[in-house]
Amino acid sequence: MKITAVIVEDSRLARNELKELIKEHKEISLLGEAENVDAGFELINQKKPDLLFLDINMPEKDGFDLLEMLDEVPTVIFTTAFDEYAIKSFEYNAFDYLLKPINQKRFSSSITKVLERFSNNTEISTNDNTLSLDKQIFIKDGEKCWLVKIKDISHFEIVGNYTRVFFDKNKPLIYKSLTQIEEKLPNDVFFRANRQQIININHVKKVVSWFNGKLKIEMNSGEEIEISRRQSYIFKDQLSF
Repeated sequence: MKITAVIVEDSRLARNELKELIKEHKEISLLGEAENVDAGFELINQKKPDLLFLDINMPEKDGFDLLEMLDEVPTVIFTTAFDEYAIKSFEYNAFDYLLKPINQKRFSSSITKVLERFSNNTEISTNDNTLSLDKQIFIKDGEKCWLVKIKDISHFEIVGNYTRVFFDKNKPLIYKSLTQIEEKLPNDVFFRANRQQIININHVKKVVSWFNGKLKIEMNSGEEIEISRRQSYIFKDQLSF
């Protein structure tokens, strides 16, 4: 199994250190490196890596700014020289973090966890533009940030020029249209219930008949969503045997 990776790090010395450490792990294929956020954004969109070694503290834009720019976020290992950033990274649900200078044994331990993760799910990149259920997106709403797997999102809902994302007990807003989001979602799992909402059918608790041929959905979270009459026919057909 080959896992593709990129490095985004402003220090040339730190990039070289990471490259030498990666050479010791033949399972990791390094696709490229970038010294700032904008170059990293271009590199990630071009190469679509499985794994991202990301420096947190960079000039002008930091590592969190980069994550916010991405539509699809690889598995992230933060690299930092500052303990406080390492602690903060867990609020972003980072896979792991490495303190600089990076210890070889600690690096190997992190790579072992990466290999275990990829051997147990379908996160490795494909050429399809559709997000797999195990892929994650970065969401920022005010001072709060999350890395959320697609499969953990129960539904999306239009709120003015924004879209609200529902997962666990969180309901942050993102500045993207529902149509933009729908284009990236696997259509065998996510269903356009009406003009305002998209639901994850794996999070549906109950379906009941409603007025005028419509259906009413109760999500596992307790949210109730009405499926439009036209979409109700499609929904029934999609779920029929």
